[in-house]
Amino acid sequence: MAKYRKKPVIIEAFQWTGDIEQKEDPIWIVEAIKKGVVSFLGQGTPNVKMIIKTLEGDHEASRGDYIIKGIKGECYPCKPDIFKATYEKVEE
Repeated sequence: MAKYRKKPVIIEAFQWTGDIEQKEDPIWIVEAIKKGVVSFLGQGTPNVKMIIKTLEGDHEASRGDYIIKGIKGECYPCKPDIFKATYEKVEE
């Protein structure tokens, strides 16, 4: 069996708070909402969920999850503990 290392790839992401006052709304997530790729369930409630349509089916994001823009422009959610174990911030 061979071993493989994941190629270093720089991605864009933000932590979704689920609040109307979300301070960080990248253009790409706004565009995904406008296109219907991203929608919300239970909007205005503490249990609001972000629903992201992907080729693998719908993915559900909860408050505090990171939303990632992949290398082909696709969006997907990631739990905070996995995000922090997998990614580190790039200083520009």
